Amino acid sequence: MTEKLVAAFDVGGTSVKAALLDEELRQLAALREPTARGTDGTATAEAIGDQVARLVAGFDRQVAAVGVVIPGIVDDQAGIARFSANLGWREVPFADLLRRRLDVPVAFGHDVTAGGLAEYRLGAARGFASAVVLPVGTGIAAALLLDGRPYRAGGLAGELGHIDVGHQEKCGCGATGCLEAIASAAAIARRFAARTGRPAAGAEQVVQAARAGDPDAAAVLEEAVHALGRGIHTLTTLLAPEVVVLGGGLFGAGDFVLDPLRHWLSARLTFQRMPELRVAELGDEAGCLGAGLLALEAAG
Repeated sequence: MTEKLVAAFDVGGTSVKAALLDEELRQLAALREPTARGTDGTATAEAIGDQVARLVAGFDRQVAAVGVVIPGIVDDQAGIARFSANLGWREVPFADLLRRRLDVPVAFGHDVTAGGLAEYRLGAARGFASAVVLPVGTGIAAALLLDGRPYRAGGLAGELGHIDVGHQEKCGCGATGCLEAIASAAAIARRFAARTGRPAAGAEQVVQAARAGDPDAAAVLEEAVHALGRGIHTLTTLLAPEVVVLGGGLFGAGDFVLDPLRHWLSARLTFQRMPELRVAELGDEAGCLGAGLLALEAAG
């Protein structure tokens, strides 16, 4: 029996990561190209069609399905990108656009949820019944895997970055007190620069400065860790995940950041189950691998 091949796409605001995968999710070919721009999604769908053709060039068969994931508010059941600030999309029926362009089954979903699914099945959350996968990047969103099933609520679930963790800073969403405004990678770098007058390229630079003994970096990092603790405390109280997998450059420092987070959380949980805290294993390949998983399911 011929093994199925699938094409997986992780579409970001600036670039698209694409891969041709076999049934074991082994990468057979890969592309990384600038994202085709356009507010109605048509240019992106056309570009994906062209990229599928290039991925399979040199192979003697076509793909069995295509999986595509994007950032933002994604209603994967309806196949609609409700809102994606990074892509400039509102109410784009992207699954239909892809199906018109491609003659194979199409799976369409959310990048963080797909990455969480990959960590759940292949990475740091494997073996657990319920998990939260929490990438901390430019924004903060959570993939909720409850008894093995992604919980999506029409694309609205998991927006942990916009819970109020009790500070006075304004968030890009218009609210005050959001987790994302104090603990995202962008917020950590911004707050360090505002505090010191010294720019930081990202959260990793602030972590390095804190490790080297910089008191301002340590203070900014401590505030971010405590805010993340509040967010995970809320998740733990509501959902009782067995494991919380943390990703993004902030957690490249491993226990230097995880240990204070564990301490903050364990000191404040009472009746709640303390989740295991782990660092994500799949890095920036998680979204593409998750898109591959969705494509394999679509291929049957």
